[in-house]
Amino acid sequence: MQRALPGARQHLGAILASASVVVKALCAAVLFIYLLSFAVDTGCLAVTPGYLFPPNFWIWTLATHGLMEQHVWDVAISLATVVVAGRLLEPLWGALELLIFFSVVNVSVGLLGAFAYLLTYMASFNLVYLFTIRIHGALGFLGGVLVALKQTMGDCVVLRVPQVRVSVVPMLLLALLLLLRLATLLQSPALASYGFGLLSSWVYLRFYQRHSRGRGDMADHFAFATFFPEILQPVVGLLANLVHGLLVKVKICQKTVKRYDVGAPSSITISLPGTDPQDAERRRQLALKALNERLKRVEDQSTWPSMDDDEEESGAKVDSPLLSEKAPTSPGKGATPESSLITFEAAPPKL
Repeated sequence: MQRALPGARQHLGAILASASVVVKALCAAVLFIYLLSFAVDTGCLAVTPGYLFPPNFWIWTLATHGLMEQHVWDVAISLATVVVAGRLLEPLWGALELLIFFSVVNVSVGLLGAFAYLLTYMASFNLVYLFTIRIHGALGFLGGVLVALKQTMGDCVVLRVPQVRVSVVPMLLLALLLLLRLATLLQSPALASYGFGLLSSWVYLRFYQRHSRGRGDMADHFAFATFFPEILQPVVGLLANLVHGLLVKVKICQKTVKRYDVGAPSSITISLPGTDPQDAERRRQLALKALNERLKRVEDQSTWPSMDDDEEESGAKVDSPLLSEKAPTSPGKGATPESSLITFEAAPPKL
């Protein structure tokens, strides 16, 4: 362990040295708030439902709750999440868009979580849901990063045995957190933060994120139903379409627009808003790579005979004919070849 620590520190230092100002600032804020918690009570930085809404209006907690951690392992998860987002998402989006994504997800998690606990209080009249519950931590942003990775590199394999792709990781982690919550090993704010992080990040990336060709990503592989198992996708897709139609009517979401390029030289080109040609080319390369791997696997499993083996087999057939050797003939008679046909002689007439 002592030998591995210097290497880990050196590797982490190299990652942070090549990171952008946004990643460094977020990591520094997480570490600063964690160290500050040893000196003062940092509970005022977490979202407390009873204090967020009137008459208190602790609005600043919407910006600080995603940076507040109380345990060292939570700090490690927060730093790892920010670093992964900086390494995989920032080159595609840019530092400013990554900061916007971080802000949108954390503000949405704070608002949705506080509103959910407010409804729970209205149903149970238990003041614990208003003044004891504290929503904080990076689980909401972790859910958002996993959704973004599903969008950009969902075909990549995380584990080979069993084979797990990036596209199924968000729901697998949600199921794991749900099991931990049922076993009372996880508090409800953590599960709520992750769930609302998944939902808010998908809504933002699906409908509102700005691209060179419009807003959002209306690709089929990023539909809401694709987060669920295939047996549930038809039902979930039907419900999602109904909700989307309702949101379009109240002008919260925009209707899907298809553009037809009639002047294309080869054929009519149909484009959806948010579909980037670079992203389509990346998916095509991934599909070709997967096809080549499957073909190579099939070639390895099947043994094809070589040309030398075919010549040896044909030579063996010539040397040993199928017909048997000639049978000996009686003297005085000509040698006649033995026939392979069976002949029948006529029976003598009855007397």
